[in-house]
Amino acid sequence: MRAGLLPESRHTRRRPRFTRGLVVTSVAAAAALVLAACGGTTGSTTTSSSSSDSGSSSSGGSASGESSSGGPSTGASTDKPLVYGVFATPLEEPWDGAVHQALQAAADAGEIVYKHTDNNDSDDKMTRTLTDLLTNEKPAIVFGDAFSSEDAIRAVAKDYPKVQFAFGSGNDPVDPNFSTFDNWLQDPAYLAGMLAGGVTKSNTIGVVAAMPIPEVDRIVNAFIKGVAETNSKATVKVTFINSFFDPTTAKQAALAQVAQGADVLFAERDGVIEAAKEKNLPVIGMMVDQKSQAPKNVMTSLVWNMRPTVEEVLKEFKAGTLHSQNLGQYSYMKNGGSSLAPINTDIPGGIPQALIDKVTAKQKAIMDGTFTTPIDEKAPAGSTTVGQ
Repeated sequence: MRAGLLPESRHTRRRPRFTRGLVVTSVAAAAALVLAACGGTTGSTTTSSSSSDSGSSSSGGSASGESSSGGPSTGASTDKPLVYGVFATPLEEPWDGAVHQALQAAADAGEIVYKHTDNNDSDDKMTRTLTDLLTNEKPAIVFGDAFSSEDAIRAVAKDYPKVQFAFGSGNDPVDPNFSTFDNWLQDPAYLAGMLAGGVTKSNTIGVVAAMPIPEVDRIVNAFIKGVAETNSKATVKVTFINSFFDPTTAKQAALAQVAQGADVLFAERDGVIEAAKEKNLPVIGMMVDQKSQAPKNVMTSLVWNMRPTVEEVLKEFKAGTLHSQNLGQYSYMKNGGSSLAPINTDIPGGIPQALIDKVTAKQKAIMDGTFTTPIDEKAPAGSTTVGQ
C-alpha cells in the first residue's frame, strides 16, 4: 500500500458502513444532471458496452457461487483489458457518474473494453452481479463503490485473486487484489469557499451535504475554512440529508437555509441547484461542472477527475505490477485528480475581479505546494441532519 499524500489516520482506522441512499424522488431533477456522457440504463442492473470493441451483455443477476479458475479476459478479438464498472447507485448520482466517466474516457481512447452495471443497491444484488460477471465474462479489472456493500464486495474479491478490484472505500486496501480510492476534493472545496465568502451579501452561506462521515466532512470543513479566509464575519449553515441521492430533501433543506438568510449555496448533493435557480441565488456545484443546470446561478463546481486513478491502475496492469494500494493521492488537485470549474461571473451580483485574483493565487499555491489545505474529518460544529 502506498501512503502517498494521505494522512496517517486514513490507513489505521476502519470506517462504519453507510448506504448511498437511492431515494430517487424527482425524475426531472435526475434527468437534469450534466452527466449526459454516462451511458447505461438507470434503474436496472443491465450492463452495456461502452467501447466499440465489445457487445452488450446482461448481468443476469444470478449467482454461480463458484470462483473462476481461468485468468482475466482481455475482451473479444482484442488485447485490451476488459474492465467492469459495478455501481451501487444509478449513474445519475454524481459520485458513481465521475468514476463511470473516467472509465468511459479510457474506452473512448482505445485503452480498454468497458462494460458497466448500476443499481446494485443491496449486498445480495451486488454479490450476485459480481459473481455472475466474474464467472462468465472474466474481467481483468473491476471498479466500483463499496460504501453500501463493503463486506460483501471484499468477500467476492477474496474468491477471485487473479482479478484486480479498485473500489471507492473509506477502509484500507487488502492484499493481494483489493485497492481503494476516494474523492479527495478538499482543495477545490477550499477555493470554492473563498468565492462564497467573497460573494455573500448577507454573510450567511448554506451547505447541503450527504451525511456526517469523514469523506464528506473533510470537503465541507475545507469549504468553511475557505469562506473564513475571505470573510471572517460569514456564518456557514450545514445541513446533512442522511442520503447520497435524495434531490427532493436536498432542495427542501436548501430552501430552508435561504429562509434563514443564506444568499449563497454549496450543492454538495443534487437538488440544491434547483433551489438556487428558483430563488435566483449563486450556487456551487459538485463532482462535475454543473453550470449547464443553471447557467445564471452556478458560479463554479468542485470537479472530480478519476482519470489519473484509472490511468495508474491501467499502467500497472500493462506492466504486470498490479497490487493492492490506496489510490487516494491521485484525486488530489496537484496530481490532476480534482479541480475548480471555470468561474462564472454571470451570476446575480457578479464576482469582483479582486476576489477571482485571490482564488487564482491560492490555487497556484496549492499546485506548487506552498499551501496545503487542512484536512478535518470531524462533523462541522453546529451542523444539523434531516431525512431518514
